[in-house]
Amino acid sequence: MSSDFEGYEQDFAVLTAEITSKIARVPRLPPDEKKQMVGHVEKQLEEAKELLEQMDLEVREIPPQSRGMYSNRMRSYKQEMGKLETDFKRSRIAYSDEVRNELLGDDGNSSENQLIKLREERAHLLDNTERLERSSRRLEAGYQIAVETEQIGQEMLENLSHDREKIQRARERLRETDANLGKSSRVLTGMLRRHPRRK
Repeated sequence: MSSDFEGYEQDFAVLTAEITSKIARVPRLPPDEKKQMVGHVEKQLEEAKELLEQMDLEVREIPPQSRGMYSNRMRSYKQEMGKLETDFKRSRIAYSDEVRNELLGDDGNSSENQLIKLREERAHLLDNTERLERSSRRLEAGYQIAVETEQIGQEMLENLSHDREKIQRARERLRETDANLGKSSRVLTGMLRRHPRRK
């Protein structure tokens, strides 16, 4: 099961990287290419959502004692998905503004061109900032997984220690029982010798 989850993870990582790259390119493309790119991104976002649903189903099949780390990873992926959708909306807003300007014939207006340029620069800065935030979240999720793995290992060691103590106590009781049986056997033998059976 974990191999299926990891396979979905790899597909999700590749897909979200492609989506991020395409979203960043949308505001800078010519109108025809922008429209086509927007359509591609919409389809890929749907594919990413389907992957998340498959991963969620896989996590539900994991035993409760091992589910924690996978649940944390799922939360991180869902947050990343939300950021991608937000980025895409911003990108489409910038794209719509440029299309409106072209239809109104405002391309020659220097103030409009400057405004578009500022919007593109702002979108680019937002992209870079959000990429850094996503990288930070991934590192944080990785650290959390490492901490949880260490905690699970510590719990296993503690359980093994308790089991070892139980086994040792059982062995001690067995030795005491053997000793008591030996004593009882010797007492019984002595009694039989002192009181032999009459013929």
